[in-house]
Amino acid sequence: METVVLIIMVAVGFSFILKLTFHRLWGAITLALLAAGAILLSYEEASSQSKTQIADWLANPPLMLDISVWLTVDVAFQICFCTLMAAGLCGSLSRKARRALQICRWIPGLVIFPVLFALLTQLIFALPGISFASIALGTASLIFVSVPLFALLLKWLLPENEIRIELMFLVNILIIILGIIATVNGRTAAAGTNKVEWDALAAVVALLATASIAGLLCNRIISNRKTRNIQKL
Repeated sequence: METVVLIIMVAVGFSFILKLTFHRLWGAITLALLAAGAILLSYEEASSQSKTQIADWLANPPLMLDISVWLTVDVAFQICFCTLMAAGLCGSLSRKARRALQICRWIPGLVIFPVLFALLTQLIFALPGISFASIALGTASLIFVSVPLFALLLKWLLPENEIRIELMFLVNILIIILGIIATVNGRTAAAGTNKVEWDALAAVVALLATASIAGLLCNRIISNRKTRNIQKL
């Protein structure tokens, strides 16, 4: 379980840095400052935690279910951002879509703050004898400086917006899959059955067929619109 949670934390942090690559430098600095401020505000709470208490949290199924809900909402925001960014690269967005894109762009994520809290907690465990305030200040300074630098480095390594959008989308898909694994928490016992739920199966098939047809129609409409625009030129 600890390994799955650690991978989720790393993926959330990487997704956060990926999202900053779509900001200007001042936007990345602003969100990095927000993350650093969250660390400074939470160091007193982090200093009161213990390894036993954290282990109890990870072994608490209701708590993991609550975290999974937050993780799902966070991933939904990130995927919405990826979808709108991809649509904006393919063509112009409507006013409502542009407004939604800006909202998603400036939401750093709901899970990045628990991840920063967990990072601060682990540093407090690893650095005994150093004052909690000093550890928090050093961590906040490191986050404030390194996060925008990592964003610039990632943007230099992957200058194409399309690749970064696709990578961010895939990372968030991985996060939600790992979130499901963490929610199950080893509880995979289920009674076997040979009965086929034909109603549920038909509903799933109908949903997939409807979504596929809708996607094909949207693609055809967009393609025809682009063709007409090209012909006008």
